[in-house]
Amino acid sequence: MSLDKQLKAFQRRFAKYTDPDILEAMKRADDALQASGIIDRALKAGDVAPDFALKDASGAAVTLSSLLFHGPVVLSYHRGDWCPYCVLELSALAEVHEEIQHLGARLVAISPQAAPVHRFAGAGSHPAFTILIDVGAKVAARFGVAFSLADELRPIYQAMGHALPEKNAAQDWLLPIPATYVIGKDGRIALSYLNVDYSKRLEPADVLVALKSLQQSESPVRTEA
Repeated sequence: MSLDKQLKAFQRRFAKYTDPDILEAMKRADDALQASGIIDRALKAGDVAPDFALKDASGAAVTLSSLLFHGPVVLSYHRGDWCPYCVLELSALAEVHEEIQHLGARLVAISPQAAPVHRFAGAGSHPAFTILIDVGAKVAARFGVAFSLADELRPIYQAMGHALPEKNAAQDWLLPIPATYVIGKDGRIALSYLNVDYSKRLEPADVLVALKSLQQSESPVRTEA
């Protein structure tokens, strides 16, 4: 089953059992985020990705430049393991991880969650790919994909057990929008996927297509939103 079909199936179940007022509040927040122009401001295909240094779950520092030294990098911004859409996305990426490696690339997930549990199917508690902790969503902000959760949604998230200041060990309610980047070894973004709707994500197959193009020394410039 494609990632899109999995996401839509979960969305239908969520909508069936969720208060319509909550669904309306979430829709208003998505509409406001779209109107904010965040997609226009975010880094896109053709831009150069900024270098950064973040710690992985073991506390080791990882830089983008060190990853790019070995080849292209696939960056997937991940809200947290409390987000079922993120779990489904990372599970789908885990399924193609070996193919990503065979294409000479590294897969990296970035999350503002302070201590990710990494609960997604097929990866166990110790995923084969790197998950980096972006405290305060500072790197997400440099890519232009960070936003502050709408005031209206904060008590809703808290009631669901998703109080972001506690999850992220930060005094804010910052999250990244769904964003996936394929970055060439030269640091230039070859593919970007940006969306304000957290229920929509890039298909892993599109990541593989972009990496194959890079492997063939092509420089595709694609933006999907």
